[in-house]
Amino acid sequence: MLPFHRFLGTQRRRSRQFSFRSDGDNRRRRLELVGLWGVPIGLTLLSGVLIASTQRGTDTVKWYYHWATGVIGLETALLIARSKLIEWVKDWLDLLYFLTIASLLAVRFVGTSALGAQRWINIAGLHVQPSEFAKVAVILFLADVLANNPPTTFRGFGLSLATIAMPWFLVFIQPDLGTSLVFGFILLTMLFWSGMRLSLIILLISPLVSGILGVVFPLGLAGWIPITSLLIRRPLILVRSPLSLIRIGPAVVGFMQVVSAIIAPYLWVYGLKEYQRDRLILFLDPGKDPLGGGYHLLQSQITIGAGEIFGRGLMQGEMTKLQFIPEQHTDFIFSVLGEETGFLGCVLIVSSFVLLIWRLIQIAGNAKNSFESLVVIGIAAMVMFQVFVNISMTIGLGPITGIPLPWMSYGRSAIIANFLSLGLCASIARRGGQRSIGL
Repeated sequence: MLPFHRFLGTQRRRSRQFSFRSDGDNRRRRLELVGLWGVPIGLTLLSGVLIASTQRGTDTVKWYYHWATGVIGLETALLIARSKLIEWVKDWLDLLYFLTIASLLAVRFVGTSALGAQRWINIAGLHVQPSEFAKVAVILFLADVLANNPPTTFRGFGLSLATIAMPWFLVFIQPDLGTSLVFGFILLTMLFWSGMRLSLIILLISPLVSGILGVVFPLGLAGWIPITSLLIRRPLILVRSPLSLIRIGPAVVGFMQVVSAIIAPYLWVYGLKEYQRDRLILFLDPGKDPLGGGYHLLQSQITIGAGEIFGRGLMQGEMTKLQFIPEQHTDFIFSVLGEETGFLGCVLIVSSFVLLIWRLIQIAGNAKNSFESLVVIGIAAMVMFQVFVNISMTIGLGPITGIPLPWMSYGRSAIIANFLSLGLCASIARRGGQRSIGL
């Protein structure tokens, strides 16, 4: 089992040999079923109503497409949960990697554009977004690498970076900054789960923080660089190679921060599109352009605040009806939720996501082997990061990145990929002898 399991205090549980369970067992089983299946199904049903609310006064039926896609996704998840797909996929990872790269390249050369980005390909009249499925594929690739190569070895760490590099780059140049960030968070979480020390995780992300400070608040580097250097009081072994130990000391850490701070302004100018720079700038001060780039964020905050404690009622949101927020049925669906269900509704949805993520962590802790454990924790990281960033974006605590809210934002590729992930987790739980699937 993986080292992190000791933190959870979990171990594999085998099915009981008798048919009667105590009331406590039955209650826990019902809670586990709700956490794994009830939450995604409930979110899909509720979001269909919210999407319908955003389309009032129009002839569009996106709510119907959302529900229909959800039914297809759920049926797919149930089939996967009952199958041995998680075993078979290990034998076809090379082909899956090739197909993932090929689909992302297809977006680059024959993809369709919308809202300033080229992220979709047209298949039989349907717009498919390969980057949504690439998230799941990357999790499977990384799980296979880390299950066979510990991240503290040169081979394990190097292969992890090499595995994610090409998909990340192809997504970044679409451009899709949000999905690129999801890939990064998945990688860091899976490295940590497979045994990499937290201090090394901080070391890996510290150049990024230095780069951001170098662009936004250069004076902050005066405090950040000494702090990260002092955190490493003695040389850290980054990775073990057959010939030597690669050691990182305080001086090296400080040097990395300085280099990142110098390079960051050039990446800011030449690496990001103009609209991406505008989003990051307006996140800090949306009032700078209230009728332009800051419009989405300001209107989202006003819409959520209009719901107050109990909300105006489903299909009763005035701000939603008047279409103050463009594309609110996709990335800004949480603002519709806030207006129509209020603060209490938002708390309920956030709590539901917490329950789902905790259930996934439980499944990862009780998985049959390291590969399956890493797959589930990667999916949990994917869901958690998207939920956190999307909600933060709508309430003004994060920049607008275009990350959808799982099972709630309109997007057929996203909802299919999310249910596919759920099916993999359910299959792994079933193989691990857990009683949470009900199949």
